[in-house]
Amino acid sequence: MANLSQLKTAMATSVFLSVFIFGLFIFAVVYVLGLDMWTGLFIAFGCSTLFILIQFAIGPSIVAMSTKLKYVKPGESPWLEETVKELAEKSGLPMPKLAIVPSNSPNAFTFGRTTSSATLAVHEGLLRHLNQGEIRGVIAHELGHIKHKDYAIMTILSALPLIAYMIARSALFASMFSNRGRKNQKDNSGVILIAIGVISFLVYIITFAIVMRLSRLREHFADAFAAYVTNSPHDLGSALAKITYGLSIAPKPDEGARAFYIGDPSTAKQDVKRIMENKNKYDLDGDGVLDEHELQLAMEKEAHDTWTQLNNMFATHPPTFKRILLLKEIEKEMDTGKYTNDQMYSHV
Repeated sequence: MANLSQLKTAMATSVFLSVFIFGLFIFAVVYVLGLDMWTGLFIAFGCSTLFILIQFAIGPSIVAMSTKLKYVKPGESPWLEETVKELAEKSGLPMPKLAIVPSNSPNAFTFGRTTSSATLAVHEGLLRHLNQGEIRGVIAHELGHIKHKDYAIMTILSALPLIAYMIARSALFASMFSNRGRKNQKDNSGVILIAIGVISFLVYIITFAIVMRLSRLREHFADAFAAYVTNSPHDLGSALAKITYGLSIAPKPDEGARAFYIGDPSTAKQDVKRIMENKNKYDLDGDGVLDEHELQLAMEKEAHDTWTQLNNMFATHPPTFKRILLLKEIEKEMDTGKYTNDQMYSHV
């Protein structure tokens, strides 16, 4: 049984571990280069702090530019504006900035630095292919991220693995040419660069895994939040199914803000592919179509598959079938009439 404090603890732990490991990495690089310990500590702390501040400052602008979103002017989209305002008030949140992304893929995301300056962006494809109840579920999900403030943490942390990866590639590439044409055969700069490259790549893997674990966890909390705010977990479950299918057949995945989306195109393609590969096993009546009961059995089976669990260690989002199963649990609880909003995260 989960509660919101567990998400807050996970966010704090992710920040601490990522910054600590990244700082240790910078210190190791400085040590390999032969600088003294105090200089290394100073550079490690300074670089870690600087990278976080830079990412916090420019991260939202990068997301906005990479997704080519356009902010909605007052009165430009009445139903969408009114729906966001209604659900924001119900969630105890200020009205976020509202934007639309000119993309036919069904998706949505939230980003920003603070609750008062957050942006909620929806794709044209989401408005076009989902019904109003489903869109409400998606909006409530995104407001859940604002309520939990996890989008700000993701903005801060997303830069660290990328920086480590860039350093690893640069160092390993430079090591290939470091000793060519040198007369001094005792020059060990190539070995040093390889060491830096290997260390950097290990740091990239570790920090990326930490950030992705938080990314998956925050989606479950936002799903639960949306289910209770809208009082309709079925609508969000239906929206997730449509989003996953829509993303799985999209010709070109949206890569601009994968971790921020309600659905990751890469995860969606994987989810649909696994179920379709095992379609004959799940098609119990042999009619060639997976009905709701057969699809639920398929989702439950896939959710507990060992390979699926291992394969999702570096995924930005949980498998869609796990998210839908969580919403079905909440729906069963609501059907009994014995539920309270203070226990909205108990099924996570």
